[in-house]
Amino acid sequence: MISIQNLRVEFGSQVLLDGISFVVNKRERIALVGRNGAGKSTLLKIIAGEQVPTGGVVATSTDLTIGYLPQQMPIADTQTVREEVALAFGHIHALDEAIERMNEEVGRRTDYDSPEYEELLDRLAVKTEQRNIMQAGHMDAEIERTLIGLGFTRADFDRPTREFSGGWRMRIEIAKLLLRKPDLLLLDEPTNHLDIDSIQWLEAFLRNRSGALLLVSHDRAFIDRITTRTIEISLGHIYDYQVNYSKYVVLRQERLEQQRRAYENQQKLIHDTEEFIERFRYKATKAVQVQSRIKQLERIDRIEIDDIDTSRLRLRFPPAPRSGDYPVIADELRKDYGALTVFDHVSFTIKRGEKVAFVGRNGAGKSTLVKCIMGEIPFEGKLQIGHNVKIGYFAQNEAQLLDPDITVFDTIDRVAVGDIRTRINDILGAFMFGGKASEKKVKVLSGGEKSRLAMIRLLLQPVNLLILDEPTNHLDMPAKDVLKQAIAEFDGTVIVVSHDRDFLDGLVEKVYEFGDGRVREHLSGIWEFLEKKQLDSLRQIESAAPVASSAPEAPSAGRLSYEEQKAAERRVKQARKRLAQLEDRIQSLEADIARIEQTLAAGDTSDPDIFTRHADLNRQLSTTMTEWEQAAAEVETLQENQ
Repeated sequence: MISIQNLRVEFGSQVLLDGISFVVNKRERIALVGRNGAGKSTLLKIIAGEQVPTGGVVATSTDLTIGYLPQQMPIADTQTVREEVALAFGHIHALDEAIERMNEEVGRRTDYDSPEYEELLDRLAVKTEQRNIMQAGHMDAEIERTLIGLGFTRADFDRPTREFSGGWRMRIEIAKLLLRKPDLLLLDEPTNHLDIDSIQWLEAFLRNRSGALLLVSHDRAFIDRITTRTIEISLGHIYDYQVNYSKYVVLRQERLEQQRRAYENQQKLIHDTEEFIERFRYKATKAVQVQSRIKQLERIDRIEIDDIDTSRLRLRFPPAPRSGDYPVIADELRKDYGALTVFDHVSFTIKRGEKVAFVGRNGAGKSTLVKCIMGEIPFEGKLQIGHNVKIGYFAQNEAQLLDPDITVFDTIDRVAVGDIRTRINDILGAFMFGGKASEKKVKVLSGGEKSRLAMIRLLLQPVNLLILDEPTNHLDMPAKDVLKQAIAEFDGTVIVVSHDRDFLDGLVEKVYEFGDGRVREHLSGIWEFLEKKQLDSLRQIESAAPVASSAPEAPSAGRLSYEEQKAAERRVKQARKRLAQLEDRIQSLEADIARIEQTLAAGDTSDPDIFTRHADLNRQLSTTMTEWEQAAAEVETLQENQ
């Protein structure tokens, strides 16, 4: 499908990618991992054709379509949401126009027996078949399903895109990309702009689509559930693992331990050799041996290891000053913006030492409630902040409060207290400011780097109530692990606004769900909450179903009768059987196509029908792949509603 051969990327004297090679096959779902700055985004840009490598080749199969979502991109704001997303079907509109022109030409022509007329009919038949395969008639339904899955309401469809925030406009670009159905999707941090519900929808969508995927994400749960292959970029090289992320972590640790032992053995050999050379350099009787050792030293292929190891680093916050027993008590809170009620009848109590999560769709009121707690906006009702509560608040504008004219090191040194001052370099290294990066002025940092620096500065201050708004968006996985461990050991109270399920897992003991103008308390961790939420959704669907007055008593909410359960199981079994048949059919068609392509590659064109058969098999494969996508979506839906 796509082959990367000996790819090399240099920026000045720095080698970012050093002759890497790998192949992406059809329907593979690959996670691209590595530290920030390792070259993941650069590699995606090269594959997408937006950047030229210093050397090497990117070879793609004929007619391969690629869809690329960068972390940031310019977004048009001259149309409605529906009109903008409909641009994804521009290729179908172009196909319709081509078919219409051909039909008009067929109507005008009278040379029915000419080769040109026969060729025109053939081209028209091919174009018409292509349109049928694309199922262009379902465009409106696909647009609605995708937009709703990404968190939009039907009322949003006809609003101008300029009315939406940057995060929501990025969702519009995600919708356009998914609706184009490219053969290969390149996604760079797609979950940064999504809430938990939308991430779960995108997760299911990507699992069920038949095309290939190359994904960069710091959301461990997301990539773990989607990808089946992991490619790590480290020190300019790649390590290819045919497993998902969780299994890769185990294998990577084994590799690093072997690499570290080999490095230590090599360093000992180098040290001993250099010591021998220095000891006997000026002894004539040892000249031959010295020259031999010098040549031996020159021939050594030096082993490199990742020089920033956070596996043993533990970031400890300063002890939290003791606060009252109940840092936050809310009673009948209500917040309106004009005619819009963000939330109402909100009552809850957060005890000292609790770690809780605020979750829900974007715009449901999470940040608004945080601002109420901070005293930044007015509200109705009662909100009591406990005795001696000292709040540390991380928001997106925290980066703007940094002093641009001092260094990264000085920024942290000015707020660090106690023993932690002796470990500033270790802490900076864990958050990707190791080595010379700590000497950079704040004003030259990127937006993401400033956000990370603001996070470190906040977490070193002596507070007893931490309020963190999406703290993991700019952190890679090792840094997130360090942060998560530090928060878990923090003896104060924590409120985390986050969509990162893996980060919240094992960290929070209570979840506050925002939605429909309410805030619901769930006394559980994040995964128990998500499981319960899916069950609640099923109950809501069933309770909304009309029941005739003469019908027998309905089963209790959320449960199906025995007959209904058996019928549901039969439907799932039939759908799975259909899916398996289609997978076998796809495998058979791909094998037939491969045999023909092997014949053509050998230069054998003795069979006059070989090209026709090849085109016909590809059409059948395309049709079957579309049927497979529909069948996979049906299985997913039936299983969810079972």
